[in-house]
Amino acid sequence: MLLCLPGMEERTARLTILIDPRKKALFEQLCAQQDQTPSQVVRRLIREYIETRTGKSWAPPPKARR
Repeated sequence: MLLCLPGMEERTARLTILIDPRKKALFEQLCAQQDQTPSQVVRRLIREYIETRTGKSWAPPPKARR
């Protein structure tokens, strides 16, 4: 059984980006200082971007009944 916290999606998709190695190293260092993974920070940034652009709070779609 997969434990899901409120607001967490169950499935994931990969997003690959190209970034300057110096920016990547500094980004990883700053994330570590906040005890967060780069993935956590990127997911938060994307969620905030979606909310800003749509004017709506992000909520994952309701679970499908099996």
